[in-house]
Amino acid sequence: MRLILAGLSLSTLFLFSCKEQPKRLPFLQLEQIERVVDGKTVIDSVFRTIPAFKLFNQDSTVVTEKDFDGAIYVADFFFTSCPTICPTMHRNLMKVYEKYKGNPEVKFASHTIDVKYDTPSRMKAYAEKLGVKGTQWEYLWGSRDEIYALAERNYLVSAQEDQKAPGGFIHQGYLVLVDKEKRIRGAYDGTLDTEVKQLMTDMDVLLKEYEK
Repeated sequence: MRLILAGLSLSTLFLFSCKEQPKRLPFLQLEQIERVVDGKTVIDSVFRTIPAFKLFNQDSTVVTEKDFDGAIYVADFFFTSCPTICPTMHRNLMKVYEKYKGNPEVKFASHTIDVKYDTPSRMKAYAEKLGVKGTQWEYLWGSRDEIYALAERNYLVSAQEDQKAPGGFIHQGYLVLVDKEKRIRGAYDGTLDTEVKQLMTDMDVLLKEYEK
């Protein structure tokens, strides 16, 4: 699997990993914004953020980006009938959920890419089977265009239908770490124990950024 991280240079990686610097996570998406200052065009580099969205969760309740205000969160893309990587991803993500269960500063957002089959009620049954209660971990459903646009344009996770693939879909198993300002701060292979452990380490680092 391959993830394209826009705007992340080697110098940026060095800056944030240097021992002399306070421990801090990198920002994984930069975009160029043009603006006019005193009649001249100036190009600024800004951190891209997850845009506004309106989806439904496992309780058939409307969920928007505002429901994640004041929290860091982990996002992923899956489908409940997935016969390949999803079961491993979510077993591993359960470890993360258990660690931060009840913490109001941490949430989870799993987006189904099988919008025809994975109705909110089906996702609720899936969540309950995993042992997830409440809405700290949101299972999100929307139109095909909404979900696929969020996956590929915003979370940088590839997802597509493919009738020749097991289960009828191809997608990447990344767990994407988003900060309180809706900026991507990390991406981890959810099928690997080492990556999931690193995710939890980085979540602790990110939470410390918000300590007063």
